[in-house]
Amino acid sequence: MLLSHRRLIFCSSRTTLISSTIHKTPLTSFKCTSQLFSPVRFYATINEAGRSAGDYKRMERAMEKKVGDVKKNADMVSTPDSDQNSDAEATIKKLHFSPSVVYHDEDYNLAHPIWHNEYIWRVEETHQPRKTLLDNLAYYTISMIRFNFDWMSGWSFGRPTVKKAVNRIVFLETVAGVPGSIAGIIRHLASLRRMRRDNGWIHTLFEEAENERMHLLTFLEYKKPTAPFRGLVWLLQGVFFNFFFAAYLVSPKFCHRLVGYLEEQAVHTYTKILQEIDDDTSELAIWRTTPAPPIAKKYWKMSDSASIRDVIAVIRADESHHRDVNHSFAGMRHTDSNPFRPGH
Repeated sequence: MLLSHRRLIFCSSRTTLISSTIHKTPLTSFKCTSQLFSPVRFYATINEAGRSAGDYKRMERAMEKKVGDVKKNADMVSTPDSDQNSDAEATIKKLHFSPSVVYHDEDYNLAHPIWHNEYIWRVEETHQPRKTLLDNLAYYTISMIRFNFDWMSGWSFGRPTVKKAVNRIVFLETVAGVPGSIAGIIRHLASLRRMRRDNGWIHTLFEEAENERMHLLTFLEYKKPTAPFRGLVWLLQGVFFNFFFAAYLVSPKFCHRLVGYLEEQAVHTYTKILQEIDDDTSELAIWRTTPAPPIAKKYWKMSDSASIRDVIAVIRADESHHRDVNHSFAGMRHTDSNPFRPGH
């Protein structure tokens, strides 16, 4: 009886202490409650150094939620019944160590935008004015790459056909997925070397790389690459990878501007394809009724009635987003905080 009475007093004092700390700032309250429940180890201590104002606001919101969670769980633990107390502690541990993101069917996809119709069909072709020597160098480099893409994929000869369009898309996406991965890994290594935060660029760059790869995987449903085609991709990817890697080490601004101009060309290409699809005299008109592949429906959360035309439209929206992101990065310092949230 005496033991139960002491447990009740101890649990009540826990609740009182939490109530007294909940009116403090989120970070102070978080530290108090973390120390109070140190055996459970709810959350790690946050390093405050080097945070921008935006980072502090995001951290404050997160801490407010976490403090609320801890207080709620503390109320569960403060019950005088030993059996309920034990069950509550087990529940808290289970909630704490459960994964925050549940993957279904082993997709393992990174966050990415899910576009809505009102935006998809408002995408416009835009052009970033060239103001500096780096801008001009980036623009003419992409113009040269575009010229070679056109003839190697057969896009320059005659009217677009289904075969030409698929070749063009597959060929384009094997290269478009390279810049984000290179920029991401270089910034990742720099963050490790300098032992400081990257300020959020890494996740956006890797999300972009994966998004481009999903474009490729979608249209590989309609093409079985031949050995010569694969060899050409190997060659082009090897050249472009080494070029972009060296260029990013020298001038990230140049590289982001170059990718911005590359995405402008991608938006132009997909707009041209949509125009051909809507033309009854074009061979591509069949894509208005051709069902979208399951991989596309799943990735972009499309309806069961979605067609290839809808897939082209959401890919164009992706490319316009990459265009705007990279032009924004080109105008920022490499130490600035990333204004784009995960999946945006």
